[in-house]
Amino acid sequence: MTVKQSAWTGMVSIDDTALAVTDTGGPGRPVVYLNGSYADQSHWRRVITDLGGDYRHITYDERARGKSRRAADYSFEACLRDLDAVLGARGVDRPILVGWSYGAMVAVHWAARNPDRALGVVSVDGALPHEWLDDAARAQIRRLFRRLSPLFPIARPLGLAARMSAAQHAEINIEANELCAPAALDPVLDRLTVPARYVLATGGNLGGDAKLMEQIRANLDPVLARNPDIRVSAKVASNHSKILRKDFRAVADAVRELAATRDHQVG
Repeated sequence: MTVKQSAWTGMVSIDDTALAVTDTGGPGRPVVYLNGSYADQSHWRRVITDLGGDYRHITYDERARGKSRRAADYSFEACLRDLDAVLGARGVDRPILVGWSYGAMVAVHWAARNPDRALGVVSVDGALPHEWLDDAARAQIRRLFRRLSPLFPIARPLGLAARMSAAQHAEINIEANELCAPAALDPVLDRLTVPARYVLATGGNLGGDAKLMEQIRANLDPVLARNPDIRVSAKVASNHSKILRKDFRAVADAVRELAATRDHQVG
């Protein structure tokens, strides 16, 4: 049972760092929001406003993002531990996990590992199987972040950079793409037994042109055919980068769809 909490903003300690957390509190169904690779919790503002006070909203900044502190470990496994730490600190049980991009990967992995602890998952243009990384691509990613590093201070408020080195940025990106390889991600999605809803963007993003991104989104089709718990809630007009700003209502509607599904099953 979820412990009723008052509204709270503060720091949650984990490993050698601390995470900036915001919890609206209240008796509503808890929704936990998981950010993109270098983004902070501010990007969820429109979704939270649209959903309103019927839900309890928990957002947090990952390590070296937003107001959270730096750490020695920025791995994907560290992000999974961070989610556990936030849920434990705030007394949250069986939340709906809503993840955008990298955060969608965190959501599906955590829900697949903890099927009795998650109510459902909303994946916002993320957790999409694709195979494109090779050694040349890895080298290209590392060169790109070295070249862009002088722009990091400008990019941070936009959710495009964190308070970490160019090498650390690159390794997060490389690891995320490796985890999206079908051999790695398909078994995770096949193991999902909680309802999952995808909200897919249209067109490209900073890391891929429109044609490539649409091919990657189409890779979800075999997953949908294999696992009836996974469905596409909406395909929206905005691109990957702008989806939380332009199509936040579709994300909020996917949360409502999941909540209604679970309420119907309980009833």
